[in-house]
Amino acid sequence: MAWRVACCLDLAELPEVKARAEAEHELVAAEQAAADADSVDALITNSVFGVPAWAWTAPQLKIIACYGVGYDGIDAERAAAQGAWVSNTPGVLSDEVADLALGLMLALLRELPQADAHVRGGAWLAQGDYHLTDGLLGRRLGILGMGAIGREIAARAAPCKMEIAYASRTPKPELAWPFIADVRELAAWSDILCCVVPGDASTAGMVDAAVLDALGPQGYFVNVGRGTSVDEDALLAALRERRIAGAALDVYAQRERSAGAFKDLPNVLLSPHMGSGTLKTRTLMGMLVLDNIAAVQAGRPPLTPVNRPG
Repeated sequence: MAWRVACCLDLAELPEVKARAEAEHELVAAEQAAADADSVDALITNSVFGVPAWAWTAPQLKIIACYGVGYDGIDAERAAAQGAWVSNTPGVLSDEVADLALGLMLALLRELPQADAHVRGGAWLAQGDYHLTDGLLGRRLGILGMGAIGREIAARAAPCKMEIAYASRTPKPELAWPFIADVRELAAWSDILCCVVPGDASTAGMVDAAVLDALGPQGYFVNVGRGTSVDEDALLAALRERRIAGAALDVYAQRERSAGAFKDLPNVLLSPHMGSGTLKTRTLMGMLVLDNIAAVQAGRPPLTPVNRPG
């Protein structure tokens, strides 16, 4: 029997996912489901939308399927106490996020947006070549968070002849790259500090003024993990005062406030949280969401659980 699945997301850009969801379930928008929460079996959401208030009292809710790796904004322990699984979508997006991270590094150091404007605005013909820039060759890349995405970033950086070191919750003895436990020490070692840590209490404000000062006036900061891992006021000050050379950001602590605060700084490259934002990867993520729901519907744990109902 088809489940009633409430969805917080707009699936219009994912036609294959939408078609499968509608074929397998009774799919309803989350705001419409509130009127009949007692009949909802599953909720599709992400860390931005979180969990609607009505879902916490929905008696039949069996799984909260998060569309994304990060599930901050979803209380997995509370869901488990209610008898509901929480799942996420790891693995399928690691390559795309790593690609974007390396692309941001390259665009930031080679000043590609400014170089593009130099040509489009006529300065190349009127004034001559663009000035010399920094590059990736021989740079020291410190990766903060050596999970699946961090490993893929390292795998892409190594062929660019970059030196690599990392900080993580635990050392990874299977990796050849050096482990530097202290974040400040990693920043001091690095020419580029790339942050890929998840968003939780243990990482909140991890990249603070002291870390940025350790990175120094020749150092660059890249964040494709979570905006909450950075003290954004400290980052703004470091950029304005040129205490670091520049930053490239795909994530923000608060989207409206943060992106607006950074947009007028010339030494910042901004992207709109698009790390996994390709049709192929978002489709894979959506299919994994549906696979997780299907597993629970069949009486099995989801493929990628982050909790266990007690």
